[in-house]
Amino acid sequence: MLSCEASRHFWNKTKEYLKVKIDELETNSKTKYISDLYTGINDLKKGYQPRTNTVKYEKGDLVRDSHSIWTGWRNHFSRLLNVNGVKDVRHTEIHTTEPLVPKSSISEAEMAIEKLKRHKSQV
Repeated sequence: MLSCEASRHFWNKTKEYLKVKIDELETNSKTKYISDLYTGINDLKKGYQPRTNTVKYEKGDLVRDSHSIWTGWRNHFSRLLNVNGVKDVRHTEIHTTEPLVPKSSISEAEMAIEKLKRHKSQV
């Protein structure tokens, strides 16, 4: 009985996935987003692959709740960013007396422009 319910659940998920993918392909073909169309076709060839939203924390706990996942990521990045004892990144302001990048003169800018090759993008 339970296996029948599980099969029905996954069959419904598969049908839902295929309907969404076909709608995306139709939209991409109408709006002429060709690269998205071919990417979608390749994904459709692979078939439905169920995914779970599960995050494993440092202590080994597995979390599936989206609110807990966001909270965990926020805590993780706040620990990474707050190495100098800053409590909240959103409310801190940077007060410096000197600029981070020194101003360049007009002649330095002109020399830099002359060094650039024409019709080449810089990386």
